[in-house]
Amino acid sequence: MVFELDVNLPPALAPLAWLVGRWEGSGVAGYPTIESVHFGQEIICSHDGRPFLEWQSHTWLLNDAGEKIRPLASELGFWRILEDGEIELLLTHPFGVIEMYAGRRDPTKPSVQLRTDGVLRSPAAKEYNAGTRMYGLKDSRLLWVMDMAAVGQTLQSHVSAQLQRVG
Repeated sequence: MVFELDVNLPPALAPLAWLVGRWEGSGVAGYPTIESVHFGQEIICSHDGRPFLEWQSHTWLLNDAGEKIRPLASELGFWRILEDGEIELLLTHPFGVIEMYAGRRDPTKPSVQLRTDGVLRSPAAKEYNAGTRMYGLKDSRLLWVMDMAAVGQTLQSHVSAQLQRVG
């Protein structure tokens, strides 16, 4: 698959060019401590010419008809590629958690595997200890999954979604 590279995108970010854009879609979230739900999601991944990508994700609860009920989660952050090829994803959440993910991309396809390298919680935040994420592009869809270890549970499936590039 060939990606048209934005001329303002720094060359170091070329391996993540497939993430840039506005994405919309839906997914499912569940965990032993919560009831499974369907959600809608919008992700905006952009850049301003500096050597990082800006990341914004907003999700909302969907009813059985696929209509928006209420906001669920938001995250803001940055993607960076280090000189050794390691990829960092730094995320902040309004519920008092900051995550630092580190990982590598698959050089044969547009995908990235990440694991938390650090988690910082405010005193009022729920227990959250670790996470893994995978992002990939398949058939022009952004697919992603997250496993997490939180509130006394071991690392296990939490969220998955499929999104389509829009705009």
